[in-house]
Amino acid sequence: MYLNQVFGVKQAVLACSTLTALLAFGGCTMFHRGEHEAAAPQPPVSQAETTAAPEPETITEALGEGPDEAGTITVLSDAGSALKTSAPKDYVVRRGDTLWGIANTFLRDPWLWPEIWYINPDIRNPHRIYPGDSVHLALRGDGRTALEVVRGGGGVTRLEPMLRSVPLGGPIATIPYAAIAAFLSRPGVLTGDEVKAAPYIAALRGDHQIAGAGHDLYVKKLDGETGARYSVMHVDEPLHDPQSGRKLGYLAIYTGTAQLTRPGQVARLTLTDSARETLQGDVLIAEEISPTSDFAPHAPSQAVDGRIIAVVDNVLLAGQYEVVALNRGSGDGLDRGSVLTIDQVGARVEDHCAKIDGESSCWTSHSLKLPNESAGTLLVFKTYERMSYALILGDTVPINIGDHVRNP
Repeated sequence: MYLNQVFGVKQAVLACSTLTALLAFGGCTMFHRGEHEAAAPQPPVSQAETTAAPEPETITEALGEGPDEAGTITVLSDAGSALKTSAPKDYVVRRGDTLWGIANTFLRDPWLWPEIWYINPDIRNPHRIYPGDSVHLALRGDGRTALEVVRGGGGVTRLEPMLRSVPLGGPIATIPYAAIAAFLSRPGVLTGDEVKAAPYIAALRGDHQIAGAGHDLYVKKLDGETGARYSVMHVDEPLHDPQSGRKLGYLAIYTGTAQLTRPGQVARLTLTDSARETLQGDVLIAEEISPTSDFAPHAPSQAVDGRIIAVVDNVLLAGQYEVVALNRGSGDGLDRGSVLTIDQVGARVEDHCAKIDGESSCWTSHSLKLPNESAGTLLVFKTYERMSYALILGDTVPINIGDHVRNP
């Protein structure tokens, strides 16, 4: 029997008494606290009365003094000027949340909190916030509003599983890792020399024109051992820097994973999974171990003036959690976690001056360029010397190829 409820003291005592008679038949797993799961198993039930979490209030309402206990960590000691007017007083972290999303709930500029969170020397394991933790606004004695994290929600009693437990998962990620996972272990851009040197698909077995999972490939220039795995990459359009005109490489699009089944001068591989169709002429790249998913958002180390040169998957417009390519890279001060602001390029219109009796007061019209407008925020997750890939974290309008990127 598995119970998934949070009991009051009397109910908890009664339930535990009943469990004593049922130990031979199974365990009792109790993970839920209201609608949220606990961050980790806690000591056995205490006699303290279970306290229900208060309904969230906005910061325009009265703020009580924050809890002062060992489980409370101050993230921002003076968050008043950075807070949104709609910020809740309390927020309980759930599975699927990200640091960026939580920061965006509280702050006007969400990248500010993760940056401070990471560089604060007083915080141990600064990137560890777990489901069940509570983000809390507290009014300090000096009148400043602090942003705090209360471990495990603070003050709420949880019941420990008696016989068996189920892992509740690790800490929440900074950003949605699934959106960029494929890019971290595979190349996103290839030079002409890399394409020429790479193993390539010479033919598809069975006279297929395209291949998918389960199909066999014949590959030349591959020197590997049976069982080795490779990423199949489609060499797409060339990438050019619109500011300098120089070629940066070729967009490499992941099509699937292939496993070597028969080595030789013409090797045979089998596609074990597919992301899109695989074609004759696609190249193979040895798979790498995926790096950690942790990111520390921060401003670039130097001034950046760049452009969006491509949207992955060959779409013209991009939105939140889509990947774009930039014409700036490690040689321009960008690294993993750099945050940039996206500016929509102002349109050029005809200026006809004021109208008099429905007619223009100008003898001739003039061309007028409208100012650039902020369109969103992105985070760089993979860099090369002259270009990089970034994830759009927020947008106010659709993002276009050619939009400007700059320091936040």
